[in-house]
Amino acid sequence: MNTSIFKEYDIRANYPNDINEETAYIIGLSYGSYIQEFFEKKKCVVGHDNRLSSPSLYENMIKGILESGCNVIDYGQITTPMHYYTRHINRAFGIMVTASHNPKDDNGFKFSFDDLANARGKMIYDFRDYTLKKEFLHGSGIREKRDIKNDYLQYMKSNIDMGKRNLKVVIDPGNGVTSTIVKECHNLFSNLDVTYICDENDGTFPNHHPDPAVEENLSMLKEKVKEIKADIGIAYDGDGDRVGFVDELGNYVPADKILLIATRALINTFQNKTILYDVKCSKALEDEIIKLGGIPYMERTGTSYTEASTKSKNIPLGGEYSGHLFFNDRGPEVCSGIYDGLRILEILSKTKKNFSNLLDGIEKYITTPEIKIASPNEKKFEIVEKVKNYVKEKQYNYNDIDGVRVLFKEGWALIRASNTGPNLILRFEAKTQDFLYNIEKEFTDLVNSFNQ
Repeated sequence: MNTSIFKEYDIRANYPNDINEETAYIIGLSYGSYIQEFFEKKKCVVGHDNRLSSPSLYENMIKGILESGCNVIDYGQITTPMHYYTRHINRAFGIMVTASHNPKDDNGFKFSFDDLANARGKMIYDFRDYTLKKEFLHGSGIREKRDIKNDYLQYMKSNIDMGKRNLKVVIDPGNGVTSTIVKECHNLFSNLDVTYICDENDGTFPNHHPDPAVEENLSMLKEKVKEIKADIGIAYDGDGDRVGFVDELGNYVPADKILLIATRALINTFQNKTILYDVKCSKALEDEIIKLGGIPYMERTGTSYTEASTKSKNIPLGGEYSGHLFFNDRGPEVCSGIYDGLRILEILSKTKKNFSNLLDGIEKYITTPEIKIASPNEKKFEIVEKVKNYVKEKQYNYNDIDGVRVLFKEGWALIRASNTGPNLILRFEAKTQDFLYNIEKEFTDLVNSFNQ
């Protein structure tokens, strides 16, 4: 087994080179053994996305779990948020076959060892070490097949309070597994006139890459919104836990701005006015939270971390730049792109403003997109440490909860190691174009000098 498949947030790699049916069987056998041995759990819930390799990986994973003596509640092909909901209603840990927003030839496993979020960091590396020892339990578990759709639709309906405004909406599931449920979710609400694109359930993702956090993947959505003069456009990633938005003018609205819109609309309904966001988010969000009397809480990047922190600290609203949002103020929070989109539609349905005008009056910053610089896994963290030492020598103010976020009065610079690939991630923001150019050049040149 290639140990590099064990990432910071999950297990993920290319199929069949690094992850195949044998890998899935071993992961299943190990997972079933692990949760019995260390958590005294005798059952788990399982599901899979719509990638072409998922059904065979799924069957072999289940075979392994059952041979460990652990029982399986099998929900078949579902979205990752539906899988999270099955964990909640069964009070069980679980494992989902998916590679999320990765290219079609990748696959992997998202899994849990607590009630907060997916396994993360040390949890995964401990599980890796246990797996490599191959000292598994053996028994004969029972497989029970169930359907979650009706319960999940009821969860959606009971947790959304639409206003009276009728909305014209374009939705792009990106041919991901959300295609199997998205229409039924939106048909629950009579004020929504929805046009769908890329809505065939097709794990080859024939129209575009299924990651709505990358603006170029939203070009079809932008064009359709403008063509039919829609009020808003919404897209999801391959397994349904990320969401992306386009305004009525066809402009991409990044997730930190969506979180700002939600904060404006909801903060007065929260008893705890803490709002969580990750290190990639714009300072405009922090400014707005403070302006509204809230408490900004910056967390490290990574859904497993941000979601766990949101729940453990009972924070009512959170999110991260990659398109994960956490509405933790009603019912169970299950990191669902469809639910997140419905919450934003609810906000829009209760105002006469255009979607673009919901950002009127925010602090203006000039922001770069994420900049990826290829760097070997064995080198990237070392480079971040060198950047940190440079920042200390310069006596710059900085935050190091995740990489190095260098703080200036006029803006900030972020340099961090990707936890999902051999890359360094850079992002910059400033009040003026000149200052943005200066900090981007300073730290890009610095990183490149260390990366040679």
